[in-house]
Amino acid sequence: MATETLPPVIRSGLERALAGFVQSTTAADRIDGFVGLMEWLRAGGDPASDPFARGVDRLAALADAVDGDAGLRVSFHRAVGAMVSAPAGENLFGETGVPDRGSFTGELVRRLLAYVLPAPRDDHELGRLLRRVFQRERDVASFADLPPARFARLVDLLFPADRPELSAAIAASFADGFRLLATRVQAEGLGEDLRARSRGMPVADSPFLRLSRATDAVLDAWQAGRGLAGPAAAWRSMRAACRSQLTEVRRHLESEGVSVDIVFGLEVIDRCLGRMSLMLEAMAAPAGAPRAEAIHRLLTGLIAASHEDRGVGHLIAWHLRLLGRKMVDRGGETGEQYIAYSREEYRRIWWAAAGGGLLIAAVVAVTLTIAGAGLALFQEGLLTGIAYAIGFLLLQAFSLLLATKQPPMTGAALAAVFRERHGAERLDEIVDFTARICHSQVAAAAGNVALVVVGGIGLEAAWRAVSGHPFLPAAQAAAVQHSFNPLSSGTIFHAALTGVILWLAGLVGGWFDNWSAVHRLPLAIREHPLGRHVGHARLARLSGVWARNAAGIGTSVSLGLMLGLAPVLGHFFGVPLDVRHVTLAAGQLALSTAALWPDGVNLWALYGLAGVALTFALNLAVSYVLTFFSAARAYGLPASDVAELTRRLAQRVLTRPAEFVLPARTPFRLPADHVNA
Repeated sequence: MATETLPPVIRSGLERALAGFVQSTTAADRIDGFVGLMEWLRAGGDPASDPFARGVDRLAALADAVDGDAGLRVSFHRAVGAMVSAPAGENLFGETGVPDRGSFTGELVRRLLAYVLPAPRDDHELGRLLRRVFQRERDVASFADLPPARFARLVDLLFPADRPELSAAIAASFADGFRLLATRVQAEGLGEDLRARSRGMPVADSPFLRLSRATDAVLDAWQAGRGLAGPAAAWRSMRAACRSQLTEVRRHLESEGVSVDIVFGLEVIDRCLGRMSLMLEAMAAPAGAPRAEAIHRLLTGLIAASHEDRGVGHLIAWHLRLLGRKMVDRGGETGEQYIAYSREEYRRIWWAAAGGGLLIAAVVAVTLTIAGAGLALFQEGLLTGIAYAIGFLLLQAFSLLLATKQPPMTGAALAAVFRERHGAERLDEIVDFTARICHSQVAAAAGNVALVVVGGIGLEAAWRAVSGHPFLPAAQAAAVQHSFNPLSSGTIFHAALTGVILWLAGLVGGWFDNWSAVHRLPLAIREHPLGRHVGHARLARLSGVWARNAAGIGTSVSLGLMLGLAPVLGHFFGVPLDVRHVTLAAGQLALSTAALWPDGVNLWALYGLAGVALTFALNLAVSYVLTFFSAARAYGLPASDVAELTRRLAQRVLTRPAEFVLPARTPFRLPADHVNA
């Protein structure tokens, strides 16, 4: 298509774009000119499908303009040659989309700083040029959807067959990028963390080391123009061996805990092997259409990776998904004891919760004493948190229960459903699981509240008998009563906030258990030199106790400290934060009402009872919903399944509401292999 036949607006735009590229004298101007030329091409769209292209094929117009003027053709390809030979092209193939820091934390800091610090312009990397040419998601999508014929024509325009020096420059960068990727695989794979968790073998036999040798053999054959069948087969064999080692490392992580930096290394190796596989396809593909398609796939992957290279959210999701999954699993490994599948287990939960209520009555008395001591706010919050933490640890030690603490501790059973079930069967099982959680919570809350009230009243009576005056001063008792009014206080918000804290405590428990497993604390306890003095058998028992209870210890301590320090944090930021836990609230209300006896039985006490009931509902709902979505996200539950699950839950509540209060007479439980998978 001669440029004279183009519409004037399009012709003038083409001339400006070409002039900006071919007349550039510096690397920066040349890059800007090429970006402008690509923008001009993209502005026209595909004339076969874009009604706004005005019937003009801009790629054809550009090719005709270059080929139709000998002087312009020489200038154009001179500019292309300068552009592809000056920058560090190996970075395009060997580093784009592959994190370049030695750890997840280093890469995260780099990307966060890139958002707030001005980045210097760098025209010495083809990878940065790629990001400038394809800045938007729609640019990436349009290149991925480029028809093969149009892609081949673009390649012929930039790298014609009669200018082999242009493609030779790219080929050299391509080979160096291939080597860089192999070097990165070797460095990550032979690192101490991965070697300690893979199958033991001499370093000389490691597939990560041998992959580097296979890479050199492939490149030697490719650059010499020899057949690639043998070297490519040997390389693929080493790739399979590397992936086998990665599978072994992941299996080790599943059984002994997840480290973010180890996951980071695994993902880096995966990315490098995937990139090298695409590059090998491009080298081994026959000339013509198959090779063009292989190159197009490779470039599409590079462009997509260049976008992911800048995103913080993608990096976090990429590296923390396995850790999040493990936190859900490990945080709930003891969760089955908190779920009632039968009437007998329902009664067992009630009695365990009743004992917990008595213990919490004593904890409430201690915390109210701390609150009335006139301490500095931080001291009060810290001491209150410590009191809560000690109380929760005692609950765990004596196998007693705290209402609404169960949802964070039942993550493993919920995760087992996501992991082992699919489709409608999975949704039905989640509905059943939710019903069991609810009626288990009813039993725990009833036992907690009943006995914490009895304990509070008994404590008040005993205190009066000994001291002759109420446990709480009248002003403090009245203030406590008023604080639970759901209409005139922040009880609703504070109860929901406590649900979030319960969920966070479950995650912290899972993280702590995972951290303990990664650092092999149970083994360190069992093999500690102290065993020579106290007995190795005793340390072995202590090691087992720690391994079984690490998640619970982490949950109990973090929950206690967060409940105690949340008001302090709110005061620091000028936000009226407080916590409302159903059992603690019931104990505080019981003590304050008994302290004001008989005047304490009043309208404020009735409001307080309503506040306690609302607190139970919000504690349970918020903590369980957040736990559910954590497990769903970790195991990739589709949004459509979440919507369908909501519909089925509503239907079950309307048709069989009793199941959310009492367990069915014919119990059903998850098979043991599913719970412990």
